[in-house]
Amino acid sequence: MQKSTTGQSHAKIIFFGEHSVVYGQPAICLPISKIKTVVSIKSSSEGQQVSSRYFTGFLSEMPESQTGIQLLIKTVLTELNQEKTPFGLTITSEIPAERGMGSSAATAVAIVRAFFHFFKQPLSHTELLRLADVSEQYIHGNPSGLDAATVSSQTPIWFVRGRRPQAIPIKQNTFLVIADTGIMGQTGLAVQHVKSQLASDPPAEAAIESLGKYAKQARHCLAIGDSKKLGLLMNRSQTILSKLGVSHPTLDLFANLSLSNGALGAKLTGGGMGGCLISLTPDKPSAEKIATVLEKHGAIHTWIEPLVTLNRKGDHHDHS
Repeated sequence: MQKSTTGQSHAKIIFFGEHSVVYGQPAICLPISKIKTVVSIKSSSEGQQVSSRYFTGFLSEMPESQTGIQLLIKTVLTELNQEKTPFGLTITSEIPAERGMGSSAATAVAIVRAFFHFFKQPLSHTELLRLADVSEQYIHGNPSGLDAATVSSQTPIWFVRGRRPQAIPIKQNTFLVIADTGIMGQTGLAVQHVKSQLASDPPAEAAIESLGKYAKQARHCLAIGDSKKLGLLMNRSQTILSKLGVSHPTLDLFANLSLSNGALGAKLTGGGMGGCLISLTPDKPSAEKIATVLEKHGAIHTWIEPLVTLNRKGDHHDHS
């Protein structure tokens, strides 16, 4: 056992395939490694203590809103035969919660990594994802596993439920603007909404299939550098997500503002009903212009990501 250690992870965005991924369709996800979550653990003689932006106190006294995290910590401790070992755990996250950026999965991944480092135990990627899924199942009900796969990855990934995530090549010189509406997304509610639509509305099934088809076409566009078609596919995806009832008036406004200010495409990312919008731009000046426009119209934070550099670590830029 070490005296102190840390575990890290980062944000993610879904580029294509949100909602349809739950039903076996493919998704493209991008790791945003600049926006981090860090979990530090240190030895303690005063019981099992947890500190985060939501709660500070004993593990056994965590409120109901934190049950997913509590359950994960207890599961990991049981797995490591350390149920009674005292510790002090601190969660520090730059990822805004309930925005479709994978904050709960990032916290889970960082917790698992930190405990395995702390107790000097080896951790395979498969085991990491299996354990992170404990809190994700509790929080999201029926998660695809996509968030945990991306917040623990350094490369853009192609994700199909039940299959091993694949790294995918990107040949682009475009930029993404990620704009936080400041409105909490409603992943659980949105997933349930789509599920009930599928049960009662036959056209919803075709919509899910179309989202999967656009993800496949987008993968090809990314590989060959066809940014115009990529933008068009983003717009088509947004139209479908809006029809499925998982968009939000602010997301729709941000999408329209992006397109009227030079974006190639714009769509929500993540569960929807709030959260973030992503806009594809042909160059950095366009990205900066769109970020400024969206902030003037209420975006509480924007980030600019060069798409071409998402194949490697670093080279990220903040725009505040």
